[in-house]
Amino acid sequence: MIWILLGALVLFTLLAGLRAFERAQVNTIKALVAWVAALGGVTLALLLILTGRGMAALGALAMFGPLIWQRFQAARMQAYAQRTQAQGSGAQEDGTGTSSGSAGAARAGGPMTRQEAYDVLGLQPGASEGDIREAHHRLMRKAHPDVGGSAWLATRINQARDVLLR
Repeated sequence: MIWILLGALVLFTLLAGLRAFERAQVNTIKALVAWVAALGGVTLALLLILTGRGMAALGALAMFGPLIWQRFQAARMQAYAQRTQAQGSGAQEDGTGTSSGSAGAARAGGPMTRQEAYDVLGLQPGASEGDIREAHHRLMRKAHPDVGGSAWLATRINQARDVLLR
């Protein structure tokens, strides 16, 4: 009787997990797989150490390499996004000769100016359409949320491209 209840509990857990998997984003699934691999690596290393195979345990700990690299990349992109956001919300001249510190912060959620768009893409005013598309593509390869980038930064890059190609 206990095996039937245990089997039903495992089946219920698997079905609930599948429902959560359907709604999960790609980054969430990638993070889950990375953590499962990391826990497997720790377990394997612990078992190898307990059985006297310390050198093989170091190999098992190498499973942490991709997880550490992913976290490093995500932290780097998040720091870049925060730095860019802080620069964008700083006091700026709005063309009337007045400094728009609070207006700049309000504009951060509003439409982007052409100068801001050039700054986001790292281009000089008057750049060609090809340069704009190439800069957008280059930045999105690094900043896209599917590769561990910031959703905010990817949105800003897309918005900058749209402003300049309008």
